[in-house]
Amino acid sequence: MMLLSAIVFITLALVFYTTAVWRERRTGILRGRHVLLFWLGFACDTTGTTLMGKIAGGPFRFDLHGITGLLAILLMLLHALWGTKVHAGKRLEPKKNFHKFSVVVWAIWLIPYVSGLVIGMGSRG
Repeated sequence: MMLLSAIVFITLALVFYTTAVWRERRTGILRGRHVLLFWLGFACDTTGTTLMGKIAGGPFRFDLHGITGLLAILLMLLHALWGTKVHAGKRLEPKKNFHKFSVVVWAIWLIPYVSGLVIGMGSRG
């Protein structure tokens, strides 16, 4: 049951984060709903990662998946915090350019997501 919960949370993180990043890019401006989806993605990823760590018997491993996973969570937190600050500000220019940072964070986040899929499939077969 814990594995299923972890998979659901990680998948929700993918859905929330991908939706936010690409809708923000398509609309051309950072909106409150994008920031909310960033926070939801971060919360789901953190929850799913914590559950996966419990299943694996420890929270962190010094390998590609562990290092990029930690980097991704830290970047997601920074991204959500910065997005919150930019959205709350009055200047339009940062809201129009925020998507450039969003796409980079999303792409980095995909590395541990995909490596986790590969690791998970390898341990099942």
